[in-house]
Amino acid sequence: MANSFCHFELNTTDVAAAKKFYGKVFDWAYEDMPGMGYTMIKAGTTGGGIQKKPMAEAPTMWLSYVEVDSVKATLAKAKKAGATIVQDFMPIGAMGAIGIFVDPAGAALGVWERAAAAPAASNKKAAKKVSKKAEPAAKAAAKPAAKPAAKAAPKAAKKAAKKTK
Repeated sequence: MANSFCHFELNTTDVAAAKKFYGKVFDWAYEDMPGMGYTMIKAGTTGGGIQKKPMAEAPTMWLSYVEVDSVKATLAKAKKAGATIVQDFMPIGAMGAIGIFVDPAGAALGVWERAAAAPAASNKKAAKKVSKKAEPAAKAAAKPAAKPAAKAAPKAAKKAAKKTK
């Protein structure tokens, strides 16, 4: 991994005003993330977002994020090099995790760790194994469904009546 910039985020006191302003300047489209208080910026290949400032004393500012293999390891290296950690490792749903530090000169920088993807079947044998496990379920799904209870009940009643005679 080249540790490239991957996300930019605006922390502001007025999200609605920021969306209106940047929408006019750059023609950006937005997607609000339900329950997160976060708006994704839909523009270009590098991700972006807008949110209300998480800390009242923080300035309204843009924050850049660099993609890393491990947020925890990167924060440890930054701290050892003289940084102040302002946001320790924080999972972001199933998407990944972030951390934020301030370098010795006072510049803030975020780091982003993408969530590990589920391992794909890497060879034909593994794919065949998965396919064989799926066969019984596929056969069961292909069988006709059981008779509805409304149709089965009269037949059961007739059988019971014959047995009592």
